[in-house]
Amino acid sequence: MNKPESTRQQRVGSQIQKDISDIFIKEGAAMVHGSMVSVTKVRMSPDLALAKVFISVFPFANAQDILARVKDGATTLRYELGRRIGKQVRIVPELAFYVDDSLEYIENLDRLIKK
Repeated sequence: MNKPESTRQQRVGSQIQKDISDIFIKEGAAMVHGSMVSVTKVRMSPDLALAKVFISVFPFANAQDILARVKDGATTLRYELGRRIGKQVRIVPELAFYVDDSLEYIENLDRLIKK
């Protein structure tokens, strides 16, 4: 059973979400190749050493390709993140990226209901 995140985990996760979104906007254009990528949520491990980053990709058909590119560039993203939050946390967390397919799921349900 998953325990709810502590206030500290939520605060650090929120800051990481903002910073990674900013990194994608300013320096991640080569990584996403014209697709729109947004960071939907970040879940932190209890020791703050791992951040599970959920990204939403539009168009969704490119999601797996973009996810592979983002995973390849994870070390660069972690470095940039460390430059931004290095003074605020003891350890810059490892980044694990996942596709958040909730928008695709909602769109699919909407399409099924309209039929």
